[in-house]
Amino acid sequence: MDTLQLIYSKLKEIALIPWFSIADTQISLLSIFGLIVIIVIVWRVGILIELAIIRIGHRQDREFSPGWYALSRISRYVVWIIGLIIGLGYLGFSMASFALIGGAIGVGLGFGLQHVISNFVAGIIILLEKIIKVGDFVDLQSGVMGKVTEINLRYTRVTTTDLIDIIVPNSEFTSGRVINWTLGERERRLHVPFSVAYGVDKQKVREAAIAAALGVSGTDIAQGREPDAWLVKFGESSLDFELVVWVGADLIVTPAKTQAKYLWAIEDELRKRQIEIPFPQRDLHIRSGALAVTVNKSD
Repeated sequence: MDTLQLIYSKLKEIALIPWFSIADTQISLLSIFGLIVIIVIVWRVGILIELAIIRIGHRQDREFSPGWYALSRISRYVVWIIGLIIGLGYLGFSMASFALIGGAIGVGLGFGLQHVISNFVAGIIILLEKIIKVGDFVDLQSGVMGKVTEINLRYTRVTTTDLIDIIVPNSEFTSGRVINWTLGERERRLHVPFSVAYGVDKQKVREAAIAAALGVSGTDIAQGREPDAWLVKFGESSLDFELVVWVGADLIVTPAKTQAKYLWAIEDELRKRQIEIPFPQRDLHIRSGALAVTVNKSD
């Protein structure tokens, strides 16, 4: 028994030996171990609180609303901040020490952490204003396009239609142009361009385009939103049309695939009606003295 007490006292003595000091606070092995325990507990408590709020949100709303998501994320970070303060207090930091640390952090911000802080603040703005929500389909000024799958305080994860995850700094959402395809409405009007040769019956082209649109699943045919074909331009070698069609949420989030579906259906309908698709051509007029020769050239 005396041996165990001796070993315990020796270990305690070793654990209390100061390794270094910050301001007036001495840091020992025991204090570091206690800080690690506090961090682990607070980290876990923050996650559990977030999961609990998510469960409550799912019970309250059939569709998990962005408000519950924002509340769950912010609550987690609040718990972590409180835990950090508790941990620093456990180490023995006084208010003067906090002021010293705050001054050091301020100097650090001036030398390179300003981007981190700007992303942090932008993340809070996104969560509170709900301008971007998980599940939204966005198109950013940088060219990133995809579905928002996760919003954190420093970054937002955007998953493209090819299932590529792109980590986007939150400041890009608050300082750049953002197109949110699903912010308020879950239906959008698409313009699918296509061309036909000169001389074809425009009414037949319109009928073919509408038939193609009706053949694609997900096309909205509600009154006032029926698909239509517009003649938009007289091209050099073609009449340029646009299929104007309203689509639902399933087709919005895959714009490239959706356009490919409509173009495929349009080509089938044009071929069925024997409507010619144009190819580039040029008319060359050659003059030599009194002789004039006209050559029609197809590229």
